[in-house]
Amino acid sequence: MALAKAILKNVPTSPRKMRYVVDMIRGVDVEKALNILKFSTKHPAREVEKLLLSATNNWKEKNQGLNPEDSGLFVKEVFVDGGTMLKRWLPAPQGRAYRKRKRSNHVTLIVDSRISPSVEEVANVTEEESAVEVTETTANKKTAGKKPAAKKAVEKTEEKTTKTRKSTKKVD
Repeated sequence: MALAKAILKNVPTSPRKMRYVVDMIRGVDVEKALNILKFSTKHPAREVEKLLLSATNNWKEKNQGLNPEDSGLFVKEVFVDGGTMLKRWLPAPQGRAYRKRKRSNHVTLIVDSRISPSVEEVANVTEEESAVEVTETTANKKTAGKKPAAKKAVEKTEEKTTKTRKSTKKVD
């Protein structure tokens, strides 16, 4: 199962305020995160809620046929970067001016599933491949610098051990 990503750019809120909202949902299940954002009093929560819905829809598109409720979606990673800054001037006493910086930010949200059956299949395949690689490397080490007759004897014993390893392996 693939993870899904959604990016929100140039949100007219300071990164500091947005990070407060984002920290509330980091590592939380999607359903719980949506509830947290829905009932939050912070104004950036509405933007992050839309972004989270977008990320879950992206996940649905990547993993068609899978139900997001059954796969245990959670907010895997979320971070806030500073965006463009508008610089304005405010009038100050005695003919001076103060600088006002209107900040914006970029939010990146990554959603993944906790339950992934494909990982177990990948693990089984890698175990079989690693067993074959181990027998090949041990055969090469044992036959290095030996006579041809000794090499054949070592190869025969290696074949026997690989056969016994395959026979003891459980098949699901």
